[in-house]
Amino acid sequence: MEIKPLRFIDQPIEVIFDTPPLTEKSPPCPDGFIWEGRSYRVVGKVSEWFDFTRRGRFARNMQPAHASVASRRGSLGVGKFYFRVRTGTGQTFDIYYDRVILSADDRKGRWFLYREVASGGGDDGLSDSE
Repeated sequence: MEIKPLRFIDQPIEVIFDTPPLTEKSPPCPDGFIWEGRSYRVVGKVSEWFDFTRRGRFARNMQPAHASVASRRGSLGVGKFYFRVRTGTGQTFDIYYDRVILSADDRKGRWFLYREVASGGGDDGLSDSE
């Protein structure tokens, strides 16, 4: 099934976990998020997928054998975890966690609200990790 994006957002969000995740750099789907001061409760995870593609200078700084493994498992500071979620408002959103390291003092990744999609959107053609 082809998804129908309703609007592109790509803005930072604060996520809510009822129980803190065990691993910070490979997080599970959050239980909710706050965007522009409004709270959204996740009532269902529709799908999840990941993208460990190395881009820019990171695409050239690894031996081919290691790059092959990194494309499946990820590597430090590279990769995104995507979640398509249904919220209590009846909306369906794609959110993602970007593992990029901004500086030596700021090694945590960031969460983003990527886009709103038509409710019931299915396969998006990306690799699904479920």
